[in-house]
Amino acid sequence: MDFFQIWFALALAANGGAWLGTAVLVTNMRNFPLSRGAVAGILKGYSGLSAAVYTEIYTGVLRDSPNNLLLFLTLGIPAICLLTMYFVRPCEPSLVETNAEQVHFMFVQMASVLLGIYLVGATILDHVVTLNEVINYSLLAIMVLLIFAPLAIPLKMTLFPRRKNPATDNGHTESLLPSSSESNLNFEDEDSMDIDILLAEGEGAIKPKRRRPRRGEDFRFREAILKADFWLLFAIYFVGVGSGITVLNNLAQIGIAAGAVDTTILLSVFSFCNFFGRLGGGAVSEYLVRARTLPRSVLIVCTQVVMIITYLLFALGHLATLYVSIALLGICYGVQFSVIISTSSELFGLKHFGKIYNFIALANPVGAFLFNTLTGYVYDLEVERQKAGMVDTDIACHGPNCFRLTFYVLAGAACLGTLLSTVLTVRVRPVYQMLYAGGSFSQPRNSGH
Repeated sequence: MDFFQIWFALALAANGGAWLGTAVLVTNMRNFPLSRGAVAGILKGYSGLSAAVYTEIYTGVLRDSPNNLLLFLTLGIPAICLLTMYFVRPCEPSLVETNAEQVHFMFVQMASVLLGIYLVGATILDHVVTLNEVINYSLLAIMVLLIFAPLAIPLKMTLFPRRKNPATDNGHTESLLPSSSESNLNFEDEDSMDIDILLAEGEGAIKPKRRRPRRGEDFRFREAILKADFWLLFAIYFVGVGSGITVLNNLAQIGIAAGAVDTTILLSVFSFCNFFGRLGGGAVSEYLVRARTLPRSVLIVCTQVVMIITYLLFALGHLATLYVSIALLGICYGVQFSVIISTSSELFGLKHFGKIYNFIALANPVGAFLFNTLTGYVYDLEVERQKAGMVDTDIACHGPNCFRLTFYVLAGAACLGTLLSTVLTVRVRPVYQMLYAGGSFSQPRNSGH
């Protein structure tokens, strides 16, 4: 079992607990509804780095032993989950944004960036020189400290609780509430209408009927799937993430076809750029919605355009452009992961977010299956063509023709994704102007559930 196979097995193991990731994601999105982009970026960023963390454990502590790795994944990971699951629980969310919360999110983002940079350096160092046992354990200890650095926040809040300033808190709260007399009158009119409807329902004059939710309110799953925005998100996920995972699945063959000697470096580049894309996508999209009231899907439009160029670079089959293409694709892939999570929660609410998002996420394996089928078919045809004029038993494909047609198809799919994400952006622009008109997320008045 070579290093690439171990790396890929770790990536699968890291993503195999999708239900655990859903529990953590849904809980924290509900706990921090005013910082959805930051939450999605941080959680998905750490998820992207988990394979690199396991690799460091495998090479440094488990002594490159597949048996020890399987034992660790079988016993170690469940034990960690059992020890920490108590802390993953819903709490009363704060509907008033504070500077302390922003500072805490900034600290976690910086800690995750340091962890990513450190893992890049440790991976490169491990490939350049042979490390002894002392250095391996030292590197592992530093990695563990960086992983648990965010624990400094709850420790600080427990040991040094912040004293509330009533004047400041009240002032901040009032700034988030409607200040004009006209808006107050509108709320009073709506409340009086609601009372009249309830009285009429009680007297039997009318039958109670649930109003269909509007975008930004809490949707049930069966209500969400009737919306065009839902299927636009599904199609965008299908094209963007499905095509990206196709490249990841065939990365070793793509590198061999382009003449790369060490394909593990390619996977490392993709993984770390994917991490920075996830983290950066959450942070940048948060800035766009707060400062510009632009939909987060603007970032998806930009990444889809970059992916068109990236797939055309892949089609050239040159080793000189391979690493740049891998890095760009990893960033775009990560950005779309975090942005689609936040967008779906804002359009359809958080009450049934887990069910709605996980159905949208089904577009990932469906897209990967279809694109991988095409990739394998084209690759096998080219292998057969090359074997016809050769006498050796090498079954690997070499040259740009191995994947050229596939990347042309993926570039066309990215063009379609650009069009779909542009349509979605235009459609949901008024929703974001309503939700973030005051520079912070404002919970819309919900329909009765």
